[in-house]
Amino acid sequence: MTKAGWRKGLLAVSALIAATLGNEAALAKTSKVGGLYDITVAGLTIGRATMSLVLQGNAYSAKVGIEPAGIGSVFSTGKGGAEASGWLVGTKVVPSKYTMTSQAASRDFYVFLQQGSGSIRDFEATPPFKPMPDRVEVTKKHRQNAMDPLSAALMPVSSGKTGLGAAACNRKLPVFDGWTRFDIQLSFKEIREVSGRGYDGPVVVCSAKWVPVAGHRPGREQVQQMANAAIETWLAPMGRNDVLVPYRISIPTKNGQMVVEASKLKLDGSGTDQAAR
Repeated sequence: MTKAGWRKGLLAVSALIAATLGNEAALAKTSKVGGLYDITVAGLTIGRATMSLVLQGNAYSAKVGIEPAGIGSVFSTGKGGAEASGWLVGTKVVPSKYTMTSQAASRDFYVFLQQGSGSIRDFEATPPFKPMPDRVEVTKKHRQNAMDPLSAALMPVSSGKTGLGAAACNRKLPVFDGWTRFDIQLSFKEIREVSGRGYDGPVVVCSAKWVPVAGHRPGREQVQQMANAAIETWLAPMGRNDVLVPYRISIPTKNGQMVVEASKLKLDGSGTDQAAR
């Protein structure tokens, strides 16, 4: 898979993992959640991802890993992972630290974000982007009121029937990944029913629009494609009605639809910290 492909896949899986956090951290007891996700492009398996989440009191810690699988094992040896930690104060997410490491196209990538008060206080990203006259500069202002890709997608909702409805999609996710600053604007699409893979029941389907803010080169084909892409995510309850977890994320690419979808979820918050096949 290309460097861009790995970044898309890792960001998508990060969103899946982050959204499992919700308000569960408000509980005093320690809870653990795990899952496996298949990553396909045009129906062909190219990778698999694992996730684990630990919630203790109002603190959260999440991990996600991604590696080649299926046809992806033939064309790529790339792999990656990300970790995030922080606290939940009421319904507000207060991230603390985020790290991401990956290998793709024979290159190593690393990001570290130090966060506080809802902003990025310090960061390191290697390799840095090459200076280009058409690249939108990332300023200190762009790192304010922004979050890492894992923590940005926390999706607490009101309990009851309204939680599994249009209100679940009524949010904008401000993200800084170490190189670029962008928003994910969600909007309600429909309700569907799913079964198997660790969950049976309704999911809220949200349309998602990727909005570049800074760090991008607006004229690049990939940027324009993502900005106009019909991205979609399906949200399912995480064992309780006030916390939703993305069940599936789909992103159009030049090579076909990229889909990150749960193959095995453990949503009751108990047991091991990683689902097993």
